[in-house]
Amino acid sequence: IAVDAIKAAQSPHHFLSVTKAGHSAIVSTTGNEDCHLIMRGGKAPNYDAESVDAACKELAASGLQARLMVDFSHANSSKQFKRQVDVARDVAEQMSKGEERIIGVMVESHIKEGRQDLKPGTELEYGKSITDACIGWEDSLTVLDVLAEAVRQRRVLRAAQE
Repeated sequence: IAVDAIKAAQSPHHFLSVTKAGHSAIVSTTGNEDCHLIMRGGKAPNYDAESVDAACKELAASGLQARLMVDFSHANSSKQFKRQVDVARDVAEQMSKGEERIIGVMVESHIKEGRQDLKPGTELEYGKSITDACIGWEDSLTVLDVLAEAVRQRRVLRAAQE
């Protein structure tokens, strides 16, 4: 489904729409060549090297660039926000070994960890999410450090191969 969605997004389209002024119009788009797959997990996490490789092979077999983004949250962390750090370490290890098809990551991060409910008459805690549970500042720094080191190692590896 995702491969088909990427192909559709990359293709030119013409469709009926409404302008900001409220008039009917036919809109044209040339398509978006800068598409990528987002690995969010599903029934099981899919951030591991085997899942990344399988997804990239499927993209390539469909004539698409093998590039993807890994979501550290949602099903990839089994909806346990603190596990995002473990997912980051796994993805960083893949990158440090030369994996270049991972072009980005998604992290649920905020100043304070966890989440809070938005309730009328209740004051919100500053810096804490009201949507998805997030890792806090300290864990966010750890994730950034782990990823930065992986990128440095990947660059050294690439330079040695050239």
